[in-house]
Amino acid sequence: MWDQKYATEAYVYGTEPTGFLRAQADYLTPGAKVLAVADGEGRNSVFLAEQGLEVTAMDGSTVALDKARRLAAAHGVEVAYHHGDIMRWNWMPGAFDLVVAVFIQFLGPAARAEVFEGMKRTLKPGGLILLHGYRPEQLQYGTGGPPVAEFMYTEQQLAGDFADMKILRLKAYDREIHEGIGHAGMSALIDLVARKPG
Repeated sequence: MWDQKYATEAYVYGTEPTGFLRAQADYLTPGAKVLAVADGEGRNSVFLAEQGLEVTAMDGSTVALDKARRLAAAHGVEVAYHHGDIMRWNWMPGAFDLVVAVFIQFLGPAARAEVFEGMKRTLKPGGLILLHGYRPEQLQYGTGGPPVAEFMYTEQQLAGDFADMKILRLKAYDREIHEGIGHAGMSALIDLVARKPG
């Protein structure tokens, strides 16, 4: 399904990073090791590399990864791209300073909880998770994301999922976004920034 989605010359979600990442610039320390989860066509991993971070990115679509590699080359940055199933990914303990997960909303509650635990595990003590996505209200807008409410995030749900971390930002808001043809128009968004104890 994902290979078919990305099988176009155009970048489905554009080539610019999500505004959420730009807004978190203070957390993007040059030299830090970051994992970009389900990174798609590379717009966010390339931006992270441009900020001087050491970036590893994974995705389940070989088509998306090919486009990501081309985007990284066009921007003159290096990213370690890996093909992998998010449910079988090796969440190496304490490997990263940051984990970035942007619009990874294709998982039901049980699978999502498993992935979130993996994201926490692969963080170093004191490391950060930067998570950005849609709220269930997005279904009313229909401007991007899956048509499945349980794949979305709520403030209460994220507060519970990351209760074992220090939550630095948890904010729900509506904003118009223009990220390729995939995300276009008024959107029901939510941000989480959380720090692992230690």
